[in-house]
Amino acid sequence: MQIIDVKLGNDSFGIEIKYVNSIIVMQNITRVPKAQPYYLGVINLRGEIIPVMSLRRRLGLEDDIFTSSTRIMILKPDASSESVGMIVDEVNEVITLENDSIEKISYDDKDGKAGFSSGIGKYGDELINILNIPAIISENDE
Repeated sequence: MQIIDVKLGNDSFGIEIKYVNSIIVMQNITRVPKAQPYYLGVINLRGEIIPVMSLRRRLGLEDDIFTSSTRIMILKPDASSESVGMIVDEVNEVITLENDSIEKISYDDKDGKAGFSSGIGKYGDELINILNIPAIISENDE
């Protein structure tokens, strides 16, 4: 499995490369009233209006701090869905994980956020939380 290693604070997260359309530098985001709190607004990307979400807020972490390494990843969860922008602190590299170095995790899911992870990848000495992009982008908030 090929994933893009991204950082949120000091934590590493992996996003499967099949979901990634492009990675762009931070842009002005136009707010949209009454959107979910984790949606910061929309951007105009080459004539296409793309909703942009804060991955930090979606995962229940502290708010984003925008720096020169902050990026918007343009993701497409499947062929029939619209693109969505996701803000990450930093994009590191594309890495390949073998199936035997990925472990499924199981724990009590009281708040419904356990489905946001599709497993933990071992890459050298580092553990990378592999994100379940369709679950994160879906609108179903319990």
